Amino acid sequence: MIESILRYEFLQNAFAAGLIIGVIAPLLGVFIVVRRLSLIADALSHVTLAGIAGSLYLSQSISALGLLNPLYLGITASVTGSLFIERLRRLYKHYEELAIPIIMSAGLGFGAIFISLAEGFSSDLFSYLFGSVSAVSRQDLWIVVIIACIVVVFLSFFFKELFVLSFDEEYAKASGLPAKWVHVLFMIVTALVIAGSMRIVGILLVSSLITLPVAAAMRISKSFKQAIFFSIVFGELAVIVGLASAFYLDLAPGGTIVVVSIIILLLTIYLKKWTKKGVPA
Repeated sequence: MIESILRYEFLQNAFAAGLIIGVIAPLLGVFIVVRRLSLIADALSHVTLAGIAGSLYLSQSISALGLLNPLYLGITASVTGSLFIERLRRLYKHYEELAIPIIMSAGLGFGAIFISLAEGFSSDLFSYLFGSVSAVSRQDLWIVVIIACIVVVFLSFFFKELFVLSFDEEYAKASGLPAKWVHVLFMIVTALVIAGSMRIVGILLVSSLITLPVAAAMRISKSFKQAIFFSIVFGELAVIVGLASAFYLDLAPGGTIVVVSIIILLLTIYLKKWTKKGVPA
C-alpha cells in the first residue's frame, strides 16, 4: 500500500485529506457533543447533499458549468444551512431543536428534487454519499487544507469563549462574551468541515466521524483536554485503518472508517466496564 501511495497521486490526495479530516472533525466534534448539538452534523450533511446534487444537475444542464467542482456548491449550501439553523434556533427560543429537523427536511427535499431531475450521475453521487479514495483530487485536498487552517485560526482565537459557551451559555452571556457571533462562526466552521469531509467519509456518514471518536474519548477521558486528545487519536486511527481497509478490500472508505470508529467505541465501553470491576484490561 505504501508503494502505491508513493506512486499514485489520487492515493496521496486521499490519505493526506483523510489525515487532516481525522484531526479537525473530532476536534470540532468535542464542542458539538458537549453542547448537545450532535444532530446538527446530520442536518448539515443532508443540506450538503442538496448542494452537491444541485451542482451535478447544473453541470449536466449548462455546458459552461461542466467543469465546476461540486464541492463549491456543497460548501455554499452547508454554510447557508448553518446560518438558517442559527436563525431558526433564535426564532424558536423555547423549541430550539426544531431547527434541526426543519433544515434536514429541506436538504433532503431539495436533494431528492435535483436527483430526480438529473440523469446519469449516479456513480458520481455514490462517491459523494459514501466517500471514494479514487475521487479525491488535488483541488479537493487543497480545499481541505484551507478549511483546516480556518479551523485552527478560529479555535486559536475563540477557544476560551467556546469552552465557556459549551458548559454554561448563560454565564457566557452574562459575562459579556459575544456569544451570538461566536456561535454563528462556530456553525459556519462546522459546516465547512462537514462539506470538506464528504469526499473521504461521504455525506451520509460524515457525522459519524464527528461524533463517534468523541463518544469513545468521553468514556476514558478525565478532563476536557483529555477528551480532545483522545478524540483526535481515535479519529486518526479510524481514518488510517479505514482507508487501508478500503484500499485492500475495495470498499467505500466512509463505511470502513465508520465501522472502525464503532469498534473503537465498543472497546472503550468494555474497557470502562472492566476497569470499574477491577478486572485487568
